[in-house]
This record gives sequence, C-alpha cells and structure tokens, in this order.
Amino acid sequence: MDPFSSRKIVSVLITLLLLLSSCSQIQEPAPDPTRDLPLSAATEPATAPVSTPMTLTETPVLEMPAGAITPTQGTTLAATEAAAPTLPASCLPTPPDALGPFYEPGAPVRDKVGEGYLLSGVVRSSDGCAPIPGAQIEIWMAGPDGNYTDDYRAILFSDENGAYRFESHFPPPYSGRPPHHHLMVSAEGYQTLVTQHYPIQGETEATFDIVLVPD
Repeated sequence: MDPFSSRKIVSVLITLLLLLSSCSQIQEPAPDPTRDLPLSAATEPATAPVSTPMTLTETPVLEMPAGAITPTQGTTLAATEAAAPTLPASCLPTPPDALGPFYEPGAPVRDKVGEGYLLSGVVRSSDGCAPIPGAQIEIWMAGPDGNYTDDYRAILFSDENGAYRFESHFPPPYSGRPPHHHLMVSAEGYQTLVTQHYPIQGETEATFDIVLVPD
C-alpha cells in the first residue's frame, strides 16, 4: 500500500473519531412542559380568572305590628291629650255631707272661735279649677263640752285668691260621732255645698280645699 494512502486513511479515521466525540457532548434539550399535557391544555391560551359578581343584600324592612302607633299618630294623640287634659283630683267636686240638726242661720262674721286647731284651704271651681273669691263659708261646731251654741258659729269669706282660714279648738266627739266641723259654702253662680271636715286626732291643723260646681 502506498504510504500516502495510509496516512490519508488514518487522517479520515481521526476526523471521524473527533466528530463522534463532539456529538456525544451536545446536551439534550430541556423537556417541553407541554409535551405530556393534553392537546386542549397545551394549546388553550391562559386567561385571567373570572371574578364572581357581587350580590347586593337588601336591608330588611321591619314591619310595624298590628295596632302599633306610628310617630305621626303618636304626635296627634299627644296633641289631643294636651288639648283635653283630665280633671285633676284636687278639682273634683267636694262630696256633700249631712246638714245635721244644729244648723242655725245668722252666725257672726269672724274667722276664730277658739284656738288649738287651724283649718285652711282654697275655694275652687270644678270648671277649670279656678279659685273663687268672695265665697261665703258658714262653719258651726260643738263646743269643748260637746254642745252647739252661738259661741262656736262663724261666717267668713274667701279672699281674692279663693283662700280662707278658720281657727278653733279641736272639736270633741259626741254621741258616737267622730270630731268634725260643719260647713256650708255658697258663691254666686255656683251650687251651695253642705259638707263636713273630719280632723285627725292629734293634728293641730289641716288643709281642706272646697270645690264648688257651677249652676
């Protein structure tokens, strides 16, 4: 064999060896993450997550129970009550009481027949509770010995404010009756009232308002 040809063959072999060595050093490309996915997942474009629409919650409406008073009705009711107030207990007509067998007209005008007990009050009208000035008040009572005499009779009048004041001894009980004063009260335009006041044992004064009824 020609030496030149031998060298040529050796050169070719070396070249082939070098090429094979280079091929073995080439890195395998990175695996495709979509290679093993289904076709639909691999090819479907990525989309942003769809947000759930907000649902507006309606505020519950509280229903008024049957028969409840609305604010407007309450205002109307209050106005009606204010326009027609109830009559105070102090202006209810004074209850009448027995005249008794010892009344005599013509008692002297005075506001004192003794001492130790003070009776006072205001004469008023049952119509609006207004005071009644100039009302005539006749008072008669038993003396300390339990007998009725002219010494323990009096007529007095209410002042411009309807007030009156009467001083006497503490009336004694008699014939099973408790201590008491007899009163007859009259005023122009009003019904005459005959009543009695009953002092409380041990007390030295009392307030006794008198309410007359218009004619």
